Amino acid sequence: MLNDTTVTLQGWLGSDVTLRRVGDDAVASFRVAVTPRRRSRRTGEWSDGETQWYTVSAWRGLAETCSASLRRGDPVLVHGRLTSSTWTTMAGVETTTMEVDAAVVGHDLTWGSAVFTRTRRAAPPAPERPVEAEAGSEAGSGERRERDVEQEAVPAA
Repeated sequence: MLNDTTVTLQGWLGSDVTLRRVGDDAVASFRVAVTPRRRSRRTGEWSDGETQWYTVSAWRGLAETCSASLRRGDPVLVHGRLTSSTWTTMAGVETTTMEVDAAVVGHDLTWGSAVFTRTRRAAPPAPERPVEAEAGSEAGSGERRERDVEQEAVPAA
């Protein structure tokens, strides 16, 4: 990600979240509209700029949380990697879509309040055979026993 372009969008959800599966992974997709507002120094009045639309994708746990938390019309903040896709329509018009692979998504609290609920993730599986340190043994001293080293040295097929 060293040479990728990262962006932070402050906008409004233009669609409900679509949740689907790609293999074992959840993927959420939604559209975000970003409309810049500018204040005229001369008149002091605010005006809207041109609205830009972005397609946002979120993966795995973030995808599921987006699906459960976001609704069309919600104010959102999205941070992630910016990409674009260009194609030619059947009418012969070249079209470009801006896409964001989201790393962080949240509600924009400038426009309302929210209550945070921590997502519970499944605990990692327990080891099959716990290694217990015996008093005065090599395992208790931080050194690995020869038997453990031999088991780890088995090459993968």
